[in-house]
Amino acid sequence: MKRSAPWILVGMLWMVCFFNYADRQAIFSIFPLLQRELGLSTIRLGVVASSFMWMYALAGPFAGWVSDRISPRNVILGALGFWSFMTAATALCHTYVSLVIVRALGGLGEAFYFPAAMVLIASCHGPDTRSRAMSLHQSGVYAGTIAGGALSAVLAEHYGWRISFLWFGAAGIGLALVLLRFLPRQQPSATPSHSDAWLAEFLSGARSAFHSWRTVLMIAVFMGANFVAVVFLTWTPTFLFTKFHLGLGSAGFSSTAYIQIASTVGVLVGGAAADCFAALRPGGRQAVQAAGLLFGAPFLFFVGRSLTLPGIIVSMIGFGLFKGIYDANIWASLYDVVPVEHRGVTAGIMNSFGWLGGGIAPVVIAAASQRFGMSVCLSATCVIYLVLAAALLYLSRSIAAKPSFAITSSSQA
Repeated sequence: MKRSAPWILVGMLWMVCFFNYADRQAIFSIFPLLQRELGLSTIRLGVVASSFMWMYALAGPFAGWVSDRISPRNVILGALGFWSFMTAATALCHTYVSLVIVRALGGLGEAFYFPAAMVLIASCHGPDTRSRAMSLHQSGVYAGTIAGGALSAVLAEHYGWRISFLWFGAAGIGLALVLLRFLPRQQPSATPSHSDAWLAEFLSGARSAFHSWRTVLMIAVFMGANFVAVVFLTWTPTFLFTKFHLGLGSAGFSSTAYIQIASTVGVLVGGAAADCFAALRPGGRQAVQAAGLLFGAPFLFFVGRSLTLPGIIVSMIGFGLFKGIYDANIWASLYDVVPVEHRGVTAGIMNSFGWLGGGIAPVVIAAASQRFGMSVCLSATCVIYLVLAAALLYLSRSIAAKPSFAITSSSQA
């Protein structure tokens, strides 16, 4: 491969990642319109958001296992085409039940993308560039979130809420057709099994994910961090719309742009810093993640407690910056403690549990906000960040004292 080829691969996957998050974020900015048109309560809106994440979480382990045994290229292209079709189908929903079903099927398709993408990137980037490559890919999450949240709100104000789903769905299908020609082929990281052995191999891979307490702790931290992230993805547009009486487009843009642009800066800084610290000492990636959570906690508190829009914007920028530093190393940190042949299934399981944490967030916060108010609920998430930071600091010290096999042998990856 040419020296630039691994980075060109990241660029192509960046585009897929962009639509992965634009498609899922588009619905949150139009919650006020859905609530009015379909007569939905706050709890039912929370279920619409959670249905995507519940299915995403349910399919995660199997999606990861498939990514180890089928060419990641084929998994990515199939997933992109399927979830893009479901995104377009959202525009045809006229009932609460149909909306929940279509959102859940979209979650099924998207569940297959991240494990396959991480396997593909890890196969082309060794320990010296892995955090930077994955952090660059992660910036597509933030760009897609901004585009999905802002564009869907602006289009909804002028043309109705359905048009954005048709646009994003068609664009995703078009991208899949283009990448069918250009995305490189890659052999699976594990040998495909006979049909009668697939269940045993799947269970073996799943057991490996829970064999080490370090992996379990990383999964638990990801659950908590995802809970906080989904709270803000889901409810910040409605929070700004109701508290400051912003227009739908302005609320959709403000709720995503400041956090996600700051996260883009944070993820690039966090990726470069983690590669540096990981070269100096084992556990360096986890220490960088802990710093992101620790310094992000105060900004979380002030998002809910600020009384002015400028104050909330500054707080969102600070939260987004340090969130990006944590996000940069989610998968690279995991791969420091996981054998190469089980990367896909472990990433799938981690993604699954992470989105179980995220999946309960919309409903929990919807219920809690009816008693305590949305401002208090947003501020309270800072406690979660502080607990998670302490857990990662402990993990970093443990890895530094006794490096795992995956780290000591990572030069072979």
